[in-house]
Amino acid sequence: MRINLQIGLPSPLRAEAVSLYWQAFGGKLGAVMGPDAKAHLFLLRVMRADHVIVALNDAGHLLGMAGFKTPAGSFAGGEAADLRAIYGWFGALWRLPLLWMLGREVDNDRFLLDGICVTSAARSQGIGSELMHAICVEAQRRGYAQVRLEVIDSNWRAKALYDRLGFVVEKTESIGLLRLVFGFRAAVTMVKDL
Repeated sequence: MRINLQIGLPSPLRAEAVSLYWQAFGGKLGAVMGPDAKAHLFLLRVMRADHVIVALNDAGHLLGMAGFKTPAGSFAGGEAADLRAIYGWFGALWRLPLLWMLGREVDNDRFLLDGICVTSAARSQGIGSELMHAICVEAQRRGYAQVRLEVIDSNWRAKALYDRLGFVVEKTESIGLLRLVFGFRAAVTMVKDL
């Protein structure tokens, strides 16, 4: 299968991208961003088409994507106003601090990965590796000397991919009591020199 990589999410694939993102990260974010229908509406609202590299097959179907953060924003971030628009004032009030504690920083010295996911039917075909290579190329194009990412301690499959691609663990941080909300114990920061 030939993989076509491109920067930017084509508009017709937006709903498909939301579904794929939620399949990949809903287990971690579901307690805060659920129910699923609301999470989908939120992601439809906030996904930045210019902050993602997508992998498409020859027919133009989405195989995977890798979001990134810049000082201008992130692939699936959003603001307090976006939370209020989807979840209401009360829903935004309790969700905002939990999401903020999970991580909102931008690293001006290193290019930040903001999530990578591959469709279940396309896994183990090298698409994740291709997307990570494209992230590294984009980082270099923007003048960065390193790529940084966070992976949860229980995601052994992703961590193995990053290890294989030359990422090195910089630190592991416990999330403390937030583990009761998000379902994982620690975030592992990994960095690759370009």
